[in-house]
Amino acid sequence: MKAALYRAADKPIQVEDVELGSVEPNEVLVDLEACGVCHSDLHVMHMLPQAPVPIILGHEAAGVVKEVGGAVSKVQPGDHVIIAFYGACGHCFYCVKGMRQLCCNRDIPARQVDGERPRITANGMPVMQGVGVGGWAHQVLLPESSIIKIRNDAPLDKVSLIGCGVMTGVGAAIHTAKVEAGSDVAVIGCGGVGLNIIQGARLAGANRIIAVDLLPNKLEMAREFGATHCVNGKDGDPVEQVKAIAPTLDYAFEAIGLGATVQQAFAMIRPGGTAVVVGVGFGKTAEIPLGDFLQEKKLIGSIYGSGQVHVDIPRLVDLYMEGKLALDPLISQVRPLSEVNEALRAMEAGEVARTLLSMKA
Repeated sequence: MKAALYRAADKPIQVEDVELGSVEPNEVLVDLEACGVCHSDLHVMHMLPQAPVPIILGHEAAGVVKEVGGAVSKVQPGDHVIIAFYGACGHCFYCVKGMRQLCCNRDIPARQVDGERPRITANGMPVMQGVGVGGWAHQVLLPESSIIKIRNDAPLDKVSLIGCGVMTGVGAAIHTAKVEAGSDVAVIGCGGVGLNIIQGARLAGANRIIAVDLLPNKLEMAREFGATHCVNGKDGDPVEQVKAIAPTLDYAFEAIGLGATVQQAFAMIRPGGTAVVVGVGFGKTAEIPLGDFLQEKKLIGSIYGSGQVHVDIPRLVDLYMEGKLALDPLISQVRPLSEVNEALRAMEAGEVARTLLSMKA
């Protein structure tokens, strides 16, 4: 099988031959159609002091089931599926409470380089599956809990984006914040996740949806996804600009992962409002005035859109097929797997919302 292996920070990712282990009872082998290129992959690459290597990154994937283990009951060969990163155990405190995204027993040991039964090897050496998936490859071998069956008439390349960026963004608005109809919303950072927070707020019936970014091309895209107003941070203090549009802002979402933008989100909400941190900010900190909590302002986090993926992902696919959820405009580029380095460069430069890596190209 071909896969894109990241081996060192000073070396380009290379497509290499790797070997998959045999399918175990609770596992599913999937032939992938496509996988997105997400900022979370960059976060893994930039882990300090060094990401565990070799590693196959990519976690926003969809494909067709090729083989299932003997204990698998929810899917069968031929089913179309979306991958949910990090399968949940289903029986820990958080899973039982309906908080799958916080599972404390995520079924990832077999996805790691555990030395005993690596699921993927390259020249006999164990290979890690990044973010619990390893989707920059022609196939993935994963636990059943990570496999979400969807309708067979949905285009797999387009709906692959639901596996991370769409679920994370739409879910942050609908599930984490529970945006109310008629409310005012601001979204700081209009990349792939931010655009989906915007359309999540639109689906929830928000009134004013204010997009905040530094790049005109991203603000232009934000309007396409439902933003009613745009604020360019280069034109002045974004907090004051947002307050001029919505003096009693109900919700602010931070989709970048920087301390400064978290502070801005918290500063722009009204007393009793909610600021939601969606951006990944490993190692970053934010200074928040403690006195503001006396105004009942709320600062909360969101991971994976607080979603129950086995229910939410098929629903999002249905919304796309009904023309209510925008996916096509998210796809700025489609590249073959061999062009993964160019895709990463374009993402870091802010040139794209999402690049799809096609396993069929």
